[in-house]
Amino acid sequence: MKRRHFLHTLAATPLLGAQAPRKAPFRVLYSNDLTNIVSCVSPFRKDKERFRKEMLEASVDEVAGLVDAHFLQPGLGMVPLWPSKVIDLKRHFEWIKQRYGQNPDSFSQFVLDGGDIVQVFIDRCRAKGQAAFVSVRVNDAHHKEFVDPKPGDKPGSSIGMSVTKFYAEHPEYRIKPGSLRGADLVNDFAVPEVRAQKLALIGELCANYDLDGLELDFLRFYSYFGPETALEKRRAIMTAFVKEVRQMLGPKRWLCARVPCYLTALDALGLDLKALVAVGLDMVNASAHYFTTQQHDLAAIRKQIEGAALYFELCHTIWKGDKVQEGYDVFPYRRATREHLQTSAHLAYARGADGISLFNFAYYRPHGKGEGRGVFGEPPFDALKALNDPRALANAPQHWFIAFGWRAPGAKPPAVPRKITRGKTEKFNFDLASPRGDARVRIQSDKSLAGGEWTALFNGVQLSASDDVTEPYDVPFPSMLGKPEELRAWIVPAALLREGKNSLEVTRQSGDECAIVFVDLACG
Repeated sequence: MKRRHFLHTLAATPLLGAQAPRKAPFRVLYSNDLTNIVSCVSPFRKDKERFRKEMLEASVDEVAGLVDAHFLQPGLGMVPLWPSKVIDLKRHFEWIKQRYGQNPDSFSQFVLDGGDIVQVFIDRCRAKGQAAFVSVRVNDAHHKEFVDPKPGDKPGSSIGMSVTKFYAEHPEYRIKPGSLRGADLVNDFAVPEVRAQKLALIGELCANYDLDGLELDFLRFYSYFGPETALEKRRAIMTAFVKEVRQMLGPKRWLCARVPCYLTALDALGLDLKALVAVGLDMVNASAHYFTTQQHDLAAIRKQIEGAALYFELCHTIWKGDKVQEGYDVFPYRRATREHLQTSAHLAYARGADGISLFNFAYYRPHGKGEGRGVFGEPPFDALKALNDPRALANAPQHWFIAFGWRAPGAKPPAVPRKITRGKTEKFNFDLASPRGDARVRIQSDKSLAGGEWTALFNGVQLSASDDVTEPYDVPFPSMLGKPEELRAWIVPAALLREGKNSLEVTRQSGDECAIVFVDLACG
């Protein structure tokens, strides 16, 4: 029996004559955006080397035994990276050449030459014991700022994966025609023709490939409707869209959705999680879009999706800095350490997750442009070994943090950066799961704190200051770390730590105005 059919049988076997609840059996999911294969330097790809199928196979191989299901994003969700009848790739790239002067990227050229990226991926997953999912970006905005070429524009070959003739010829289908902002450039899902085009591509994947499942990535990008579309209509459109995908996928394959991990962000996208589960959504992948975070609404989401499997997403970064130059992939990153990843997973399990997902994990590797972006290297794949074991995570060292991430439409403002004025107390809340032992809490400022006096309370009790402001655990990829003069630290006795909400209150008694940009607490 094939592995996929075995999993389906296991998950849907009737008990005592009745149909048992069908729940996804996977614990660790791994997202592969495909782009990383030719944008990152890796053991299987030298700098500037074009795509070969062996690279995709190696990207599956390197997580064998560490993940249960592998999610491939075959491009940006606009142009198929498989033999397609919905969009003729030969004609498409003839049009791209004429309009933008660009040749096909190396992925598209592979398909034009007779290759099939999706089938290569499925075959390798089968060989390596991983369930094979395709993740479809539902409304991606990358490179669409070049849709209407102007003198001096440099769109690059990736525009061939993002802009189609259908998109270019219908500016009225965009959220805000004329705007170059990513959230405005994407298509308006209130337009039936927009949904039909996306469903045609998804239907082709469902019909032609022996997938274990499919993910609808609703976070690429956080934009589907203009303000004129009322909430109830948004929900009706998106629920009907998911229902149609469910019907195309069939009853035995898994349907997942990548959604915000913040309740207040769901309405902007028209995502009614309870309704989506009712029409056949099996798996909910709750995400902070691009960052590993420990501030989320996972417990509340758990209550809304009874019967479905809940996953929480971890990423290679917890915080990014400002661009060092124009373009894509030009940010410095505060990279997630083993302790950040495992503590975040521990909290997720404690708040109701059934498993963990990984997004952009390969981007620890060298990629992008610009000086001063931090240290790059091989991803900490060994840190993934504990992610399927909640008990092991509960006993591991804990590193809790509050960092800045991209704000989703409808989401609350992030807790940092926080302006600090003399004499005013600022509160920061941690959600802790089974904290253990004495802890050390730190604040990081955007400038030197020399000469200033601070006090700190934890859960209402005054803390003793610590001269030790060093990193609590090893940092293999140092970037955006605070300088000693930008940090303050205090000791938190174990007796003050409690399950759930914990508060840190800091007051600057003297010194110049500053901003707190990062807060962390280490224990265990």
